[in-house]
Formats: sequence, C-alpha cells, structure tokens
Amino acid sequence: MLISGNSVRLILIPVLLLMLSGCHKEIFVECESFDNRGGWVVDPQFVEQMGSPYLMAHGMGEPVENATSNIQIPSGGNYHVWARTTDWAPGNWSPPGEFNIWLGEEKLPKSMGHYKGWGWNYAGKVKVKRGPVLLQLEDLTGFNGRCDALYISNKYRTPTNQQDYLVDMRNRFSGYEEKPGETLAFDLVVVGGGIAGCGASIAAAEQGMKVALIHDRPVLGGNASSEIRVHTLGIYGHFERILKMLDTEHYPNGSPAALVDERKRHKHMESYSNISLYLNYRAFHANTEDQVITSVDARHTSSGDKIRFSAPYFADCTGDGWIGYWAGAEFNYGREPDTLYGESWEQYGELWSPEREDQQVLGASVLWRTMEADTVCEFPEVPWAMEVAGRYAARKGTWNWELISDRWHQVDHAEQIRDHMLKAIYGSFYNEKRKPGADHLKLEWVSYLLGKRESRRLVGDYIYTFNDMRESRTFPDAVVHEIREVDVHYSQNKLDDSKPDFLSEAMYFPAEPYQIPYRSLYSKNIGNLFMAGRCFSCSHVGLGGPRVMRTTGQMGAAVGYAASLCNTHQCSPRDLYEKHLSEYMDLVLTSNQD
Repeated sequence: MLISGNSVRLILIPVLLLMLSGCHKEIFVECESFDNRGGWVVDPQFVEQMGSPYLMAHGMGEPVENATSNIQIPSGGNYHVWARTTDWAPGNWSPPGEFNIWLGEEKLPKSMGHYKGWGWNYAGKVKVKRGPVLLQLEDLTGFNGRCDALYISNKYRTPTNQQDYLVDMRNRFSGYEEKPGETLAFDLVVVGGGIAGCGASIAAAEQGMKVALIHDRPVLGGNASSEIRVHTLGIYGHFERILKMLDTEHYPNGSPAALVDERKRHKHMESYSNISLYLNYRAFHANTEDQVITSVDARHTSSGDKIRFSAPYFADCTGDGWIGYWAGAEFNYGREPDTLYGESWEQYGELWSPEREDQQVLGASVLWRTMEADTVCEFPEVPWAMEVAGRYAARKGTWNWELISDRWHQVDHAEQIRDHMLKAIYGSFYNEKRKPGADHLKLEWVSYLLGKRESRRLVGDYIYTFNDMRESRTFPDAVVHEIREVDVHYSQNKLDDSKPDFLSEAMYFPAEPYQIPYRSLYSKNIGNLFMAGRCFSCSHVGLGGPRVMRTTGQMGAAVGYAASLCNTHQCSPRDLYEKHLSEYMDLVLTSNQD
C-alpha cells in the first residue's frame, strides 16, 4: 500500500511468469512479492550488495508461519525447483536459516539454506498438475532463513549467479524495462524517511512546495522507528515546532514505546496534503546532466513497480549518501589523518584521530530486548553463534552493541555486519539462559535492521570539523545549533583482544554551544543536491556531536526551507548562500512561529 497525501494507492503484487514456446516451461517468483508472507519479513537493506530485497524468517529462535503464494503451472508434469538463498552462518552444524519449499501437497526433497554465499540452491524435482498451485516456504529454525527468488522449470537448468545475468533474468521474466514506466514531477524530492527527511519534507511543504518523500520501509523515523527503536537526542535549535511532530520521548533504547511516537510521526506527516509518501520504495539510481540531478528512480520493495521522480531540487537523507553517490557527488569515508584538520585530543590519541587515514567509521548497532515471562521459556542451542559470542552472556542490548572495524565497510559489508550482530545477540542470550534463575527469561524483540551511525559523508562547500565546536566558531549561515558533547566510539577489543568485538566504548569531549553552517548541507559539485542527516558535510570526528536525531532533524528543516527559497528565486543552493542569505536566515529564525 502506498500513502500519497491523504489518498491511498493500491499496488498489485504479481508472481513473475514466463512460458516459452515449445516444451520448455519456466516460472520465476520474487519471494518478496508473495501473496501472504506469514511470519516472514521483507528485508531490502542489502539490495546494492546482493541484488534484491528478500524474505527472511525472523523468529528469534521460534519457526515463523509459512509464507504462501499461488502460482499457475502452465502444464502438468515434473518440475525442478531452485531457490536463491544463502547459509548465513556456515560451519559444522545445521544451517541456522534452514527452510523447506512446498509445491502443492508435495515438499521438495532438499531443504534450503545450505549455500555458502548468495546462490541458487537446488531443492529437487516434484510432479504437479496444470493450474493453480500453492507455493510455500516453511521455516525450520526461526533463525533468519532467507529466500530471494525461486526458479521453477520442467528442464534441469541451474540459473547463473552472475549479477548481470540475474538482472537480465529478472527483467526478462517480469517484462519490466530498466527505465521506469511512470514519471512523477515534484518541486522537491526527499529520499530517506528518517527524522532528517521528515523534517525537510514538512519545512518545504509548509512553504508551499509539492514534496515527494521516498522511504524503503513501511514506517517513518529511521533509527527512531519502531523497527530500530533509538530515542532521539539533541536540542531543537530554531525548529522546535517541526521537530516535536517527529521526535521521541527519552525511552530506553529498544523500548516498544517507539510505537507511540511513530504513530504521532505518521499522523503529522500524513496531515500535509502536499507531501506524497512513497513508503516501501527504495531509490536505486540518480539521473544527472551536467552535474545536476534531473530525476531519481525508485522501486517498490515488494512489487518491483518502478517510478521516476523528477524535480528541480533533491535532498539526500539516506544516511549512506546514496543519491549523492549515484549522482557523482564528492564524498569522504573513514577517519582522516590528524594532520588534515588537526583534530587530535591527547587523552585518547590514535583512538580519537589517527596518524594515518583509515576506513574505520562509527559502527552499526542491532538493538534487542528481553522480558520475564509467566512460564518457563526454552531457547535452542546456537553453536553457529558461539564463534562470535564466546562466553559473553547478556540479558539486554544497549547502544554499545556496535561493530567497529576498518575491515567492515558500513555499505559494502552491511549484511555481514548485521549477521555478525545477530550471532552476538543469540549467542550471548543463550549463555545468559544457561545461568541459574533464567528459566523465565524470554527474548522479546530483536531488530533485524541495522541502526547505522556513519558511512559516506558527502562534501559540501564547508566541511564541519571537531575544531568548529572546540573553538566555538560562529558562522553567518549558522542554521543548526547544538550543545551535545562530541561522542566518538572504539571497539572494546581494540585495547583488550579478550573482549568481544561487538561491544564499543565511547569517548566524550565536553562541548560549548556550537553551530553548523548551511554550506555543509548542500553538495559541493552537484548543483541541486541538498543533504541532511549523518551524510552531511563533516569530518569523522566532526560527526561525533551532531549525528543524533534532533540535530539531524534541524538539518532537514533547514534544507526544506532552503529548497523553498531556491524554488522561489530559481537559484542553486550555493546561489542562495551567496545572493539571498539574509532572506534565508530570516525564514530560519522565524520557523517556530505558527
């Protein structure tokens, strides 16, 4: 379902079918398009790494309800079945993500989830009649089995794993063209529905702009959503009225109280008739001409439906800086050498600012929560998790469940990071369950989404650094204000290799009030691109203070107002600074007025 302003648009979800002439019959099924997902969830986080959203059985140790879908068999006979899947924790044990495939009343001979790395797993051969047949995925473990697609053929012909072949295969079976069939025009396209993206959308809409907000999840809020459950920190700056529509109470991270604030957030966002919400749409390309973005293409994470969004202005609030990356924007990743900006702090030395640049960034967390049940609760053995958890035992997850390492790239290795954290959680909880008095302890909730802190940082006309805070620098275009301490993390096993690699320590530098300039919120080399959130223009240590969500929400609101004035004057974000700064600052300073 797609919410657009106050209207509702239904998305038809097809099963992809191709019947070739002659005797060869083939059926291709995108699993995220199943009619009924049962207890399986759609995971679109890693499309750029493995090629597609997929279904995952996230049962926290208890097998989930079958995912089902009706397909049409073109003619009766024997059919071979392959599943594109993976064994996400390979070793000398049964795969944690094992599942069965059923076609009609027949279970395929071989269970799935045994393939190391994403690839086509052969399930076997089954005889079926012509006509409608029920297809089912039967979870066997409850531990994150995953299935991307199914290929069913009356000939034994294993599909190829090459990425370009998979793309061609998907397009061939679905009939989709690479170019979206529908183009929609807006004044501003915001990609990323976290607090920054929502703030940008509201600020622009209140100034009369027609806004599209593209977000790849069913709920808004990003790290503050009910799916990740991090409370918002920071101050409101000049944007208290807007941010109070979007932020959260200071609940414990992982709390279901996130649902209350999520409902508030959706209520406010849906109240604006000129904001069109494209939920469950994931952007996959930015089209550019002469270093200006002309449109962004997005695909529905279940149906595969593609839409092209055109606009004179775009805001990258994706966190990973995807729109800027695809458009060719300059960006930084990793820790700069201390000699570049002089950001050293002697108390922590290399942990704070290294002598040589590296690929280490702040890590990603997977939050989780337990409860005391009324009855005894069992939890299965998890031998595949113990290589990560070791002897560490825990009954809850906090902010410092965070993987930090320069060998784990927050974009390129995102799925491996998430899976490493799942092993840490399941293994540590299993160790806790073995302690006396833990019989009633139950694993209540585990996120399967990464709560990221840092990855790509797009480069603007000004790169905000730690020294801007330390020296209390002021700016004529100061649109974001903060007092929060600088908060940079390192892995606990960095200093003691006997400690787990999935827990971090924080280094805090006390802050005086500081400012972030507007020039850090638009791209240096892409003429119509704004950015807000953790992909704004800053250094690694510079991100340590303003990366929290009320602060990034300030960035979003500042960007929304900037886009509205750019639209009025038909100018670029840079021209707004150079030619219309006084008018822009007046708008920012009066933003809290109703």
